[in-house]
Amino acid sequence: MAQQNSDIKYPTPIAVDTKKKKYCRFKKSGIKYIDYKDPNFLLKFVNEQGKLLPRRITGTSTKYQKKVAQAVKRARHIALMPYVADLYK
Repeated sequence: MAQQNSDIKYPTPIAVDTKKKKYCRFKKSGIKYIDYKDPNFLLKFVNEQGKLLPRRITGTSTKYQKKVAQAVKRARHIALMPYVADLYK
């Protein structure tokens, strides 16, 4: 019969991923209107190449993600933000 060894030793501690819970910053702050004339704020929702970040990364709710997308599109249209950028941030 095989002996059962209860003293199992690992070479390194087991990493337990404790990721932070995502939240909608608009609901938390009580923001109702997303201003398209503020490109510095909108940069938080755009990656280095100028693409919109998805909801699963930012944690934004569906309602506000649509408003963010509309605001970014309007800012691009009046040339406050570029459509495509190489390492924009």
